[in-house]
Amino acid sequence: MSSTPSLSTRAVSSWEANASYWDATITKEGNKYWRRLQEPCLARLLAPSLFKPNVKALDLATGNGLCARWLVSHLADSVLATDASENMLDLARRHCQLGTLEEGIRFRQVDVTSEGDMARLVEEEAMPRGGFDVVLMNMAIMDVADLEPLAKALGGGLLAKGGVFVATLLHPVFFTSNAERVITVGYNPATGNEEIVRGKLIKEYMSVPPAMGIAVPGQPEKQLYFHRPMHELFATFFKTDLVMDAMEELAFTEEDVEENRIQSTTNFPQLPVILAFRMRLP
Repeated sequence: MSSTPSLSTRAVSSWEANASYWDATITKEGNKYWRRLQEPCLARLLAPSLFKPNVKALDLATGNGLCARWLVSHLADSVLATDASENMLDLARRHCQLGTLEEGIRFRQVDVTSEGDMARLVEEEAMPRGGFDVVLMNMAIMDVADLEPLAKALGGGLLAKGGVFVATLLHPVFFTSNAERVITVGYNPATGNEEIVRGKLIKEYMSVPPAMGIAVPGQPEKQLYFHRPMHELFATFFKTDLVMDAMEELAFTEEDVEENRIQSTTNFPQLPVILAFRMRLP
C-alpha cells in the first residue's frame, strides 16, 4: 500500500465521512460495548489516578466526546479532548451539556500520527501544566497508521511524572482482518443435547497489512484498520521508557448473547473482544 502519511489521510477522511452516522448509531451515551466492557474497565484502570486533586486529563481520538465527558464526571479537574476529525469534534462540542462540568471541556484538532501536531500539543498544552496526569485513548489504536509520534510524545513531556496512559483497542489476536467466525453444532454428552459451538479461525497474525473494514453496519464508507501483533504494539511504547502495569482482556458473557444475530461478537464469551492496558511514566 502507499506511504504512512497517505494512509493516515485516508483513515481520517473515512472518519470525517462516517462521523454523523457513527454518532447516531453509537449514541451520546455509548453502546453495549461501552456499557458492558469499556466503561467498567476504564473505571478499574483509572480509579487510582482520578480520585486525586487537580487531575489533568487528555482524551485522544475523542470521537463524539463520550470519554471526555466520562472523565469530567469522574473528577478530572480539567479535560482536553482531541481528534483528527473536525466533524467528530463538532459533534463532541455539541454533546456537552450547558450548565454542567462538561462546559469546561476544551477541544483541539490533533492528528496523533503527525509529529508536528504532537510536538505542539506537548509544547502548548502539556508543558505549561507540567504534563497530563491521565492520557486516555479509547478504541482508536487500531485506526492509527503510525504510533511512533504518540509514543514519543508520551515519554517526551505529554505525560507528567507518574502519569498514566490507558488505551483500549480491538483485540489483536481475535480481530485480525482475516479472522473467520466458525459456528458449528456439537453434541454435549453431559446434557445429551446439541449445542452451538462458536470459535474463530485465525490464518495470519504476525504480519497483516492494513485492511478496509467497518466499525458499525451501514456506515457510509469503509475505514482502514491497522493490525499489530502485541509484541509490536507494546514495543513502540516501551522504547520511550513507559512501563506497563496493568492489562485486561475483555469479553462478553452468556448474558449478552444475541440469539437473532448468530455471528455477533457478543455470542463468543470465551474469546476477548477488546484488549485494554495501562502504562505509567516512572
